[in-house]
This record gives sequence, C-alpha cells and structure tokens, in this order.
Amino acid sequence: MPRPTLEARRATGPITLDGTLNELAWSLADSTRGTFYQSIPDQGAPATERTVVRVLYDDERLYVGAVMYDSRPDLLVSAGMEQDFATQDSDIFGFALDTYLDRQNAFLFAVNPAGALFDAQAFNDQQSVNRAWEGEVEVSTRITDEGWVAEVAVPLTTLRFRATEGAQSWGLNFARRIRRISEDSQWAPLTRQFRIYKMSRAGTLTSLEGLRQGRNLWVKPFVNGVRTDGAQAASQGEAVEGGFDLKWGITPQFTLDFTALTDFSQVEVDEQQINLTRFSLFFPEKRDFFLENEGIFAFQDARVRNFRTGSGPQNFKLFHSRRIGLSAERTPVPIAGGVRLTGRAGGYAVGLLNMQTRDKGGSPAENSSVVRLRKNVLGSSDIGVMFVNRAGTGPEVAGDYNRSFGADANLRLAGGRMLLNTYLALTDEPGADGDRTAGLLEVAWRDPLWDASMLLKTVGDDFNPGVGFVARRGVRQGFVTLGAHPQPDIPRVRELNPYVDIDLYSDLKWALETREITPGLGVSFLDSGILTLEYAVSYERLAAETRIAGASVPAGEYDFGAFTASYQSNLGRKVGGKLSITQGGFFDGERTSVGGSVTIRPSARLFVEGTAQRNRLTLAGRTFEANLFGGRVRLARDTRTFLSAFVQYNESADELQTNIRFNLIHAPLSDLFLVYSERRNPAPEAGEAGLIDRAITVKFTKLLAF
Repeated sequence: MPRPTLEARRATGPITLDGTLNELAWSLADSTRGTFYQSIPDQGAPATERTVVRVLYDDERLYVGAVMYDSRPDLLVSAGMEQDFATQDSDIFGFALDTYLDRQNAFLFAVNPAGALFDAQAFNDQQSVNRAWEGEVEVSTRITDEGWVAEVAVPLTTLRFRATEGAQSWGLNFARRIRRISEDSQWAPLTRQFRIYKMSRAGTLTSLEGLRQGRNLWVKPFVNGVRTDGAQAASQGEAVEGGFDLKWGITPQFTLDFTALTDFSQVEVDEQQINLTRFSLFFPEKRDFFLENEGIFAFQDARVRNFRTGSGPQNFKLFHSRRIGLSAERTPVPIAGGVRLTGRAGGYAVGLLNMQTRDKGGSPAENSSVVRLRKNVLGSSDIGVMFVNRAGTGPEVAGDYNRSFGADANLRLAGGRMLLNTYLALTDEPGADGDRTAGLLEVAWRDPLWDASMLLKTVGDDFNPGVGFVARRGVRQGFVTLGAHPQPDIPRVRELNPYVDIDLYSDLKWALETREITPGLGVSFLDSGILTLEYAVSYERLAAETRIAGASVPAGEYDFGAFTASYQSNLGRKVGGKLSITQGGFFDGERTSVGGSVTIRPSARLFVEGTAQRNRLTLAGRTFEANLFGGRVRLARDTRTFLSAFVQYNESADELQTNIRFNLIHAPLSDLFLVYSERRNPAPEAGEAGLIDRAITVKFTKLLAF
C-alpha cells in the first residue's frame, strides 16, 4: 500500500482549544477520511470504529483535531490524568511527527479521553524511545454521544525542523487504541510487531509553508528549600538553594541546554530491588535533564520492542548518565553545572555533553564529557562513534581519569524486519593492564510469524567505562533464540508464541561459566491478558566462593532447573494484576519465588497499587527468605494537580522507604513540588536509630519563554 498523505492547511482564523472543532478552518481542512487499519488484533483489516483527523497550522502552532467515533462511549478507558500516563492501559489517540523527514526519528504525542498527555521522543526507527522528554503542548478533549474528540496544539517552538522558504513535508502517522476490545489501528498501516513511531513506514504531512521557530529561548529558574535529618543523612539541617536551566534553539537544527546548580530533589526515589544474581543491579535514569535527547547518546546493548535480543541496556551502556551526580550508594552528589549541545547537520546526529560536580564528603569533584556522532546510512540505519571522559578536578584526584572510546553500527534491513547491530569499545585508566575492550555482533529477524536472533559478545576483564555500566566483565557471551507467533483459531486467544532461548557465557579462555536453555510458551489473549510458561535448565561454574542473595555459595559446578509461570491481566480494567511463580533448583539448593501486584483504578483520578515479592531460598546449607512489599497511590484533581505516595518495605534489610509528592503544574512546564521522603528501620535494636534519613523539600520552577 502506498504511503498515505495529508495536506496541512493554514488556519484562516484563531483556533480555540475547547474540544469542539467548530471553527470554519476545521471544516475546510483536509482529513484522513475516517479509515484506519488494524495492527492488533486483525492485522490489515479496517478499524472497527471511524477516526477522522485534520491538521492546521499558523505562525505559532500546529493543530491536530481528531474525532474518534465510538459505539460505546460509556465504556471509554482513561488510565490516569497525569502526564505520561500508561498508554497501554488506556483508550488513546496519538500521532508521531518526523519533522526532518529522515524516516528515523520523531516527536510522539498521545492523549486519552480525560485530557491527559503523553509525550516522548523516538529514535532510530523504533529502536529507542525517550519517555521523559516534555514539550509545551496544549490539549482539550470532550466525550460526546458519538465518541470523543481531541484537540491538540503544539507550539512550533516545541519542535525542531528545517527553516525553508517554500513548502516542506514531515513524516506523520496517527494511531488509535480502543482499550475495551484491545484494538490498535493506524493511519499508515503497520504489521503487529511495529508501533506508531516506526517512521520508515509512516505517511507524509505536506504543504507546510513559512514555518519559523522564532527566538526559541527558554529559561527555567528554580528555588528549593530542604530540611534533612537522620542517622545516615548526608547533611543535617535546612538549606535554600537556587539555580536555572536554559534551552536555546541556536539554529533550527541545534539546541543548546545549560544547567547551573542543578537540583533533582523532586525526582521519585529508586525502587528497591532484590538481587538473586551475582552481578550488579541496573537502576534506570530518572532525572529529566539527562533523559532529554538520551537517544542521541545511546551506545549500548540493544533492546528493541518485539525483538528477542538476548541483552539490553541493563547489561551494558558505554555512557550511563546515572554515574554523574549520584554516588555508588545512589545518594546525590551536587552538580555545579553542565552544558549539552544536540542536533543534526549534513546527515549527522551530534551530541556533546559536559558536566561538573562539586566536592561532597567521600565524592571528590569530577568533570564528565561526552562526544557522540551518528551518521544516517541506508535510509533508516546509522553508524557512529563515541568518546567519554571522566576526570578528577579536586586537588587530591587531579591525576585520576577514565576514558571510553567506541564505534558502532545499527542497520535496519528488509523493511525493518532485520536488525544488524555491532560495536567495538575500549576503555583506558591508570593501572589497567588487562583486556580493556568490549565488542558485539548481533543479527535479529522479526516478521509477523517468526522471530530469531543471534548474539556474540566479548567483555574484557579490565573493561571499565567510568561513566557507563557493565554488568559482567571478563566473559564471552553467545545467545540464540527462535520463536513463532501464529494466530490460531482458538477462542479468546489472539496469539501463541512458542520459543527457545540458549544463552552461554565463558571466561576469556573459553571455559564455560554459565549455560541457560529456556523453552517457553507465551499466550496473548484477546482481552490483552498475557500468560507465559518457561522452564530454565541452568549450569553455573563458580571459580571462588560467591555471595548470592546474602549467602556464601562455595566454589564449584552447579546444575539446576526451575519452572516459571506468569500471568498479567488487562490493566486497563478497574481491577487488574500480575502474578509470577518460580519453583525449582537454585545453585546447591532450592528457590520458591512468588511475586505479583494488584491495581485498582476506579476512575481516571485515582490509582492504587499493591506489590509483593516473596523468595524462599535454600543456599549454602541454610534456608532463609528475601521479601519485598510495596504500595503506591496516585490521586489527580485534574491534569495539573497531583498527589502521589509510594511505600516499600525490604524485609531482608528491615528498611521502610516512604516517598510522598505533591505536584502543581501552575503554568506550562512550570511546577510547584512538595516532597517528603524517608528511610526508616521500623524495629531498631537497643541503641540503634530508627530514622535512617529524612528530607522535606519544597521546589518552585517557572518557565520563561522568549
């Protein structure tokens, strides 16, 4: 089917966002004529409900107006009112804009019937998505007897595009999800393994003339006051600080970001994890400054939606921004400031970053720099290089440094059904004399029926990216998988996914360390429930006594197997949940793990979740438990006022963690935060402090646009 096109027309008068689309300009606009095509469940068939979309623009904004006809508007689902709500659990209308028409990258926007907004950036033709990106966007929705209406205004200063004298075209796709019947459909048709941000298959928006971004300068000052106390608090007492972030579109292709006296006190705390492996845990980045344009700086093991790749960013990232401004214990290290330049020129994506931290206790001041270049090739593929430098700037660490170098290629072939990824990286630091290299070659295939992949990887014993993350050093890895995705005529079943994974690790001398063979079956139901059954046959060789889950496991060779069954219901319903059970051997003992969650969403304004993870382990001759319990509540007054609370109890550490956060969005991209967080020992021994640390924070930000 040829790419669909839609003509954008200049608005003939003012557009008022009220969810009615009653201005004359809307009636004169070109439209999608109402036909979208399903990707799920009945791939290629017309959507069961009509969706009509029109696009207007003026000197300041791009307007998207959509009418989602629905025979049962009383059954619409809105999964929250907060920004970046759970789109997979909601009715949504969404669109992706490829403003450079490179068929690789896009700005993403989605709204639900309650008027909540999801916005993100997508990179490398669906390979990565930055959900933390935020743009200044206005939304109005309205539910009618015939369905619902969405009216979205995107200021041109929110987007990046080429300034041209004549007309220009952008890549474009629209998507709709009808949650009650688990139907996904798009304007430019997609097969079921792809999503709306698969821009190599998107349609085209034409006839955009005379677009200008203006001065495109944003300044966002902040002031925050904090009071801290507790036995392990990094500091005691009160403090008032201020700083600012600046964003300047110095050209239509390049954006400069500057931050001074950076503060992230409003960021939600990390969730605790139970580590049942012998390797380091990966914690994701949550700080907005580092998440914006994160995809440009990606140099990592790929994790691509609907591909089984055998690895992912949780195993390796040459640059992991969490290493800046956070200690190894995940406590904040003050940041003096930083600058970032990102953009595109001559077919290259460019990313430059420099950050300076301040001295704090056992964390001396450091400077971190990143240079990233990527070149678009073969339409939707890229090749690139990266350099990362970390240097001590305090007098006691003036000679300390760590440097990382890398080159990578990410090829998307056969219309996006085939991936070929490879990289070679090298690190350098004083005293490193072992193998300081890492390399990967990966080939993956995914079409509507089959998926298969092969991965070969090596990581040297002295490979140490100082501003990156690597879970396992001194190993060679081989991974292969084969799976199928038939859609048999079975009542209530949408898709079956039988598969087998084989994962091998050896040391650098090719002596086997780990082998895991996992046959499994996934069942996707028409109501969006997912059942997974697996049996993992494992071999582990420990060269020395090793701490695992708090127990010291002797050196030796271990063969064991374990069965896992998991089920996730349709989380778009008022009551949903997940359940996972693992039973079987575990090194020299046994493991029984039961984990799950229950979610309650009586309306778009209220969300309640309870989680539990119970692990009964027999290791090294002793039996013990490692348990984790948590709860979360989110309450919304409207799309600008929110209260959330998160509580988690780690039974093994006997630690209770609490985070309560109030957020008022008083103006676009401008916030008032009130945050209370603490860690506490609920049953201290005699002479021990119950309060580990506590902080009360008030933070005010205001976006100033020029």
